[in-house]
Amino acid sequence: MTETHVEPDSVTVVIPCRDEAEALPAVLAAIPLEYHAVVVDNGSTDDTAAVARVRGATVVREDRPGYGAAVQAGIGAARTELVAVLDGDGSMDPADLPGLVALVRDGADLAVGRRRPVHARVWPWHARLGNHVIAARLRRKYGLPVHDIAAMRVARRSAMLSLGPLHNRSGYPLELLVAASSAGWRVVERDIAYRPRTGGVSKVSGSILGTLRATKDFLAVLR
Repeated sequence: MTETHVEPDSVTVVIPCRDEAEALPAVLAAIPLEYHAVVVDNGSTDDTAAVARVRGATVVREDRPGYGAAVQAGIGAARTELVAVLDGDGSMDPADLPGLVALVRDGADLAVGRRRPVHARVWPWHARLGNHVIAARLRRKYGLPVHDIAAMRVARRSAMLSLGPLHNRSGYPLELLVAASSAGWRVVERDIAYRPRTGGVSKVSGSILGTLRATKDFLAVLR
């Protein structure tokens, strides 16, 4: 078996995408120059993969549907020890990544972003309420110092792989936090900006049905 060469000091940014061709150019342009982008195309019907390649990102195809499946494929494809994850819809600012990276380099096992909306209309009430309920349960049941479900996060690739396969759909960020708690990881939360998405429609917060489906996945993880 060929040994994978992993660069210890660099950062890979994994961006799971499904039909994000409109927003992706600006997201990739905002990633710090010293970071490498891996775009995971999770069944897009638009030009997501082509847009990513033209802008210098590595493209990984993941045919299994689901956010978690896409993220785990991207982590597996990373060739750096530090791995960051953020959405490809433009709602999170890649300029917030270095702050999370610094927390991991300073000793945190997992650094997560707490989304702070730039204005009230960014985060629909139903999505905000669901997030509040889930985060409160994470604090009570698992002792995790979080107020969000880790939409943006940074950790060491080897550590994330050591947790084994996690939830393939929307429950992935939540199951990652639960697994981190069980493994005794030091989890640190830091505020990040949460902005209107710059293209397309959210698969979760874009509708009440999408939020309910995600919440169902979350609750299945917390049983």
